[in-house]
Amino acid sequence: MSTTASDPLATLGALPGVPDAVDSVRKAVDRVYGHRVMRRRSNEVTAEAALRGSRGSAALAGADWNLEEVRRRTDFSGEADARMVGAALRLTAEAGQLLSIWRQSPLRVLARLHLVAAGGAASDDAVGRPRLLGEPVDEPLIEAPLADADEVAGRLEGLSQLIIAGSAAPALVTAAVVHGELLALRPFGSHNGLVARTAERIVLIGSGLDPKSICPAEVGHAEQGRAAYVAAFEGYTAGTPEGMAAWIAHCGRSVELGVRESTAVCEALQRGAA
Repeated sequence: MSTTASDPLATLGALPGVPDAVDSVRKAVDRVYGHRVMRRRSNEVTAEAALRGSRGSAALAGADWNLEEVRRRTDFSGEADARMVGAALRLTAEAGQLLSIWRQSPLRVLARLHLVAAGGAASDDAVGRPRLLGEPVDEPLIEAPLADADEVAGRLEGLSQLIIAGSAAPALVTAAVVHGELLALRPFGSHNGLVARTAERIVLIGSGLDPKSICPAEVGHAEQGRAAYVAAFEGYTAGTPEGMAAWIAHCGRSVELGVRESTAVCEALQRGAA
């Protein structure tokens, strides 16, 4: 892999342990895409992966509902947990519609994702734009120091330029960096974790690694637990090669666990058809 100063994501892709994580994810994804059920019933697998991914992302945000409750519920207004699950479901539904815009204007997509997530939960002035100086952030899971508004604006622009320019880095590396950077910045007043995980999903789909969106990393993040998620994220914020590699590997393991979930769905569909 070529690593140059003009392609910092590719440099991360060469960190010790990262090529192995990338290879492991690629093989896992290839296996589930090769499942015989995917030839005829991929839409059903995609729909189930979306539901399970939404549940996982909401669980990390503190709304840890069981899958059947998410499946059964039709009203996601009212209590805070219901609103959080509803926001996760809306974001997953929105992700696939934003792929072409993401490649041209990531910041527009992030604004749209926050708008979709927040719904009526925030004032019109605060929705869909990065926070201003002095504005609070409601993100209880992540306790890292907050960047100020100027730093947020500068780093968001830098992230946007990296995405628009493209990279030789594997999709897993780009997805992990987008996810980690958005968690670190927490650019919006609310729902930053949900937005970050949805952006990770968009990268994995748009890169061609998971074009049918059947490998929900959110499932794996939730399965590994909130403590492991935070610990891996602390590696990202530390910025050391070891910390960055650990975060990328954590994201890779999350994709693999999402693959395992969808493989189980494929097996269940196959048994039902037998």
